[in-house]
Amino acid sequence: MLLPLIIAAQDFQGKAYYNSKSVMELGSFGATMSEAQKKQIQEQLKNRLEKTYILSFNKEESVFKEDEKIDAISGATDTWGKNFSPGEQYKNIKDKSLLQKQEFYGKQFLVKDALLSIDWQMGSETKQIGKYTCFKATARIPSYDLTWYDFSWNRLRNNNETKSDSIKGPEKEEEIQMTEVVAWYSPQIPVSQGPLEYWGLPGLILEVSYDKTTMLCSKIIINPEEKTKIKAPDKGKIVNKKEYQEIISGKMQEMRNNRGRPGVRRN
Repeated sequence: MLLPLIIAAQDFQGKAYYNSKSVMELGSFGATMSEAQKKQIQEQLKNRLEKTYILSFNKEESVFKEDEKIDAISGATDTWGKNFSPGEQYKNIKDKSLLQKQEFYGKQFLVKDALLSIDWQMGSETKQIGKYTCFKATARIPSYDLTWYDFSWNRLRNNNETKSDSIKGPEKEEEIQMTEVVAWYSPQIPVSQGPLEYWGLPGLILEVSYDKTTMLCSKIIINPEEKTKIKAPDKGKIVNKKEYQEIISGKMQEMRNNRGRPGVRRN
């Protein structure tokens, strides 16, 4: 009963820790591998498949970032993977704005855009996560909106085909790929926040599953003794999501074109 009074306090803060696990599908390539080989690849890619994130939040704002770990074997971080991973993210649910810091091959970007408009379908199914009772909510979200900071050769190929079609004739309508998202939120922590770009439910999102990834909250601290100043990142070239994806695609196309050319330095 006291919790809503605590939430209403002007200096209310919280910190949630999430463990993220992704499943890697090897496809037809995996059919030719032994179980030992598959396990070896899983271990080699553990830094990309298993991550820890921290969400610091108050009533209106949040900062979500990876708790980076050094590889125990190589003593290094996943440099290649960082180019296509979500950077430090700031959400403001009052003005529905997002600022996300991204680094791409040493260049700093500040992606500024609106928060996702998520049409949550809320149900009555419940489950317990730690000491919190959580309710289930589902949504279908355009896949691009969840992976704009990532890169795929298929997306680049589709973009090139679309440009080619536009030269030949009227642009054909592209089918929008959708991702099914399942979230579990707790009204016991009545803030409309969550990991990554997920938000908009009447309670903190403690678990979210999408595509082949699940994020589960492992620890929550309400009003920690050491206060965290929640502020938006402010360094980097300002672009929106579409512009950032165009920059990534252009750079990767350039790298592919330069591959193998004599006298051309590979980045």
